[in-house]
Amino acid sequence: EEEFKWLLQEEVHAVLKQLQDILKEASQRFALPASGSGGAIRQENFVLSTLGTDQVKGVLTLQGDALCQADVNLKMPRNNQLLHFAFREDKQWKLQQIQDARNHVNQAIYLLVNRDVNYQFKTGLEVLKLMDAVMLQLSRARNRLTTPATLTLPEIASSGLTKMFTPALPPDILVNFYINLNKLCLTVYQLHMLQPSTTKNFKPAGGSILHNPGAMFEFGNQRYEVSHVHKVECVVPWLNDALVFFTVSLQLCQQLKDKICVFSSYWNYRPY
Repeated sequence: EEEFKWLLQEEVHAVLKQLQDILKEASQRFALPASGSGGAIRQENFVLSTLGTDQVKGVLTLQGDALCQADVNLKMPRNNQLLHFAFREDKQWKLQQIQDARNHVNQAIYLLVNRDVNYQFKTGLEVLKLMDAVMLQLSRARNRLTTPATLTLPEIASSGLTKMFTPALPPDILVNFYINLNKLCLTVYQLHMLQPSTTKNFKPAGGSILHNPGAMFEFGNQRYEVSHVHKVECVVPWLNDALVFFTVSLQLCQQLKDKICVFSSYWNYRPY
């Protein structure tokens, strides 16, 4: 009984402090303040590449949760024509996945800060509820980075991203940027216009993270088929750090829950 009281009063707070420290580190990775610049977010350049193809090459500039520059070269397979397009100077593209993940981390920190060292936990159930709430935010943060949104091809075609480039993208090119784990990915879709007289059985594709050649859709009274798909990516080291922090934090939460449950059942302090 005394050990259980000690666990509630001492060890729980030690774990909460450890969690706060780890999550503040994670949160700082997302903010990326440059040293000595008064909190300004630094810009980082990443080279896009993929093994075995040189169809798409490019350099992306990431500033926190925003793509502030994109410079992309695309070699068209039909005629080997080289297309070059870049973000207009007045445009940047917000990566909602990074923004959401950071918000979930900050929400988890807020839950922990609300139970400072002076707070007295009375029951194991109270600790379990707090751990569940923190773990929910951390799982959501991790899922935002590991699970990109599924989009239909018309959604990609109508997104603001298509209007950000100079020169303007040709009507038979679609692009999409997203985060997958610790990577920033660019997918380029080359399209083939389907003629009204085509004998192909038109079946519009549903939502997907990555559409395959042969996928069909209708946009602006015109039907299209995806002819080629190019995916290039680059590793963002601080995203990798953040994912490691999430994993370590979730393990700490689970270990504390397990201890509380063992004591609760052993001493008959049941958490319900």
